Amino acid sequence: MDLSKISVGKNPPDEIHSVIENGKGGNPVKYEIDKDSGAVVVDRFLHTAMRYPGNYGFIPHTLSEDGDPVDILVLGDTPVIPTAVMRVRPIGVLIMEDEQGKDEKIIAVPVDELMPDHENIHSISDLSKIERDRIEHFFQHYKDLEPGKTVKIDRWGDVDEAKKMITEGIQREKDAKAALAAGGAPAVKKPEAAGEETKPSSGGGAKPAFDSRKRPPPRSI
Repeated sequence: MDLSKISVGKNPPDEIHSVIENGKGGNPVKYEIDKDSGAVVVDRFLHTAMRYPGNYGFIPHTLSEDGDPVDILVLGDTPVIPTAVMRVRPIGVLIMEDEQGKDEKIIAVPVDELMPDHENIHSISDLSKIERDRIEHFFQHYKDLEPGKTVKIDRWGDVDEAKKMITEGIQREKDAKAALAAGGAPAVKKPEAAGEETKPSSGGGAKPAFDSRKRPPPRSI
């Protein structure tokens, strides 16, 4: 799987692509896509017996403030396989803080052509309270048993704030690529920390053979 060939979406930020790494309700395993080979890699086994409340992954050709692609949780009843690319539309964002700083999760639903079940869901406020509570509960507690890791829920942001973050993430990735092309340092560089791993970039470049023994320590999500 060549991540550089996957576009950010048909009409960003209103309609975007999500690259799924973890299917809804799967076993408590954190998968990631290796940026060089496209292989699905076991990042870690979750210490808590919790399962993702939606299909979880990232938005290609974006960078968040920490230098990782923007995280996204796609709601729906049906799990999809890792590496699947899904057309989605954002409805809001969950703003959190973990042991490494600010962390946002874009919340989205499949476009109506894929699944009309959410055709009346246009913002976080359209979700039921129990669905919002389930999302919060998962991200608040899924790292509870991992030493040195913390999560604090800050607040929900509406669809306009989510779209703004996506637009900023797209521009941030473009700026980083431009800086590299000009021979400078990337516009965003994530500081290394113990127990941290850089999330796969959607950029191109040479693709060395994948070797799981050479992977850096797991990152925090």
